[in-house]
Amino acid sequence: MTVPGKEKKKSVLIAYVCWLFGGIFGLHLFYLERDAHAFLTWSTFGGYGIGWLADITKIPKYVRDCNEDKEFIEEFIEKLKRNRKPPFSTSRFTSAIMVGYLWGQLILIAIPQNDFAGINWSFVHWVVPLAVGLGVWIVGNIGREKGDPWAAIGVAYLTYLLRWYIFDESVWLTIMVFCSALAFDSFSKDWLRRPKEKRTLIRRVSTVTLCGVLYLSLWGAYFYFNGTITDSNGDEVPIHEALNHFYNSPWWTDLKQSLYDTYVYAQHHGWYEIWKQIIDLSDVQGEQNSYKVLEVSPTASQSEITSQWRKLSREFHPDKVKDPNLQRAAQERFMEIQQAYEILSNIKSKRKRKNKKSVDD
Repeated sequence: MTVPGKEKKKSVLIAYVCWLFGGIFGLHLFYLERDAHAFLTWSTFGGYGIGWLADITKIPKYVRDCNEDKEFIEEFIEKLKRNRKPPFSTSRFTSAIMVGYLWGQLILIAIPQNDFAGINWSFVHWVVPLAVGLGVWIVGNIGREKGDPWAAIGVAYLTYLLRWYIFDESVWLTIMVFCSALAFDSFSKDWLRRPKEKRTLIRRVSTVTLCGVLYLSLWGAYFYFNGTITDSNGDEVPIHEALNHFYNSPWWTDLKQSLYDTYVYAQHHGWYEIWKQIIDLSDVQGEQNSYKVLEVSPTASQSEITSQWRKLSREFHPDKVKDPNLQRAAQERFMEIQQAYEILSNIKSKRKRKNKKSVDD
């Protein structure tokens, strides 16, 4: 039982286990309540793998930070005394550039290249500097550092004007991201002197989930509007057109009708009856296949099955095949016939005993 007013301490061992089995998705960071850090790790597959590996040595520090360890707090206070603002960090600055570039590029590729629903969506390009600034800002607010987003966003919009003078997208986007990160580092960056407010698990999960849905939606928009599929003729077809054709295809309409008919049947006869039919169609005992192997109908009697079995056994007996190349195939066919006869004989025998028992009762 947790004592009121005291938070349960985080474990270094559990953090390392989370890192090992889900670290590339930021599981260890979410466990340590570094939600923004966890989201960035998830969205970049472990910080492109580099961040995940770097956390091997950083986890003990993260745990002490989360637990507000006394020695950690004392060391942090000493940093505050030595530095009025957080010193420049190459790794953090590089991360800000990488995330800002990723978010800006993602907006660019998610915008429909052609008119969609009768609308030219090129105006959404003005969201690119906002995405860049927010990406830089998120990185700058990890751990014991913080800062306002306005300088990063403002400089991003100013340098965004370069796109009308520099036509290479990668060049003007890189310049914009670099200037945005430099602006945040120079004018916004500060120490987080007080611990962040503790939030409930539900609120944390909801926030991270919402961010994840928005992030995946951008990738979905890219594939839907600008992605293509190459058909058998080598022609590229836009994915949104391919999906529209798929939903109108005979295969999908027939499948949809079959599912609807199954649902209607289940409403009248029950889902258990549907399950029984699925089991029967699955031929779990191999009965239907055995009829096919022995070339007899499902209504054949035991004597007819036995007669056909003897006939096929003589026809496909391996000793009658002299060619070594064909002998293996004949042996497999012979074994298949024996197995089919055994399956049908057992099924017929069980049904006969069951019917006899029902009559006696």
